[in-house]
Amino acid sequence: MDNASGAGGSGSRAGFGSLFGGGTPEYSNTELAGVPMTGMSPLSPYLNVDPRYLVQDGEEFILPTGANKTRGRFELAFFTIGGCCMTGAAFGAVNGLRLGLTETRDMAWSKPRNVQILNLVTRQGAAWANTLGSLALLYSAFGVIIEKTRGAEDDLNTVAAGTLTGVLYKSTGGLRGMARGGLMGLALTGLYSLYNNWEHMRGSSPHQSL
Repeated sequence: MDNASGAGGSGSRAGFGSLFGGGTPEYSNTELAGVPMTGMSPLSPYLNVDPRYLVQDGEEFILPTGANKTRGRFELAFFTIGGCCMTGAAFGAVNGLRLGLTETRDMAWSKPRNVQILNLVTRQGAAWANTLGSLALLYSAFGVIIEKTRGAEDDLNTVAAGTLTGVLYKSTGGLRGMARGGLMGLALTGLYSLYNNWEHMRGSSPHQSL
């Protein structure tokens, strides 16, 4: 009697399961041995989903055909210019505050002193933002042009763009000023490229010595 009722109960559960999309599949321990147990049970009691299909070993993002996995120089140009402008404005504001406090040291705290300090903060912030923003604009423009011309993206573009930026920015100072600006841009971009590839150079140095 109990066996019949048990069989009837299991049959009714199977019938309802088939009516709503099939009963819960049963997996042996061997089949579930390779299923990762992190964050989920071997089989969800609420969803009729095999967790083995939820494990994604490949990439999670789908890129358009021919698209790069990293942003190009043109996409990074907006971030570079905006970041340099904000950095220059912040540095100039701090420098203007320092100059204002120094120049008005002998004045009592009053409205004229506050106005003078505020003027220095505004002037210095605008000047530094303009300077760094102009450098970032020139660097980004040269970088995009060199990348499109060569058809490649590597550290040579970075060094060349930095050198040309320094040369053009200091072009009003004559040949000597252009040379100093070019050397400064070459040194800064060279150090940046060295820092950017430091881990790769350290990882490949043992193989090169062999």
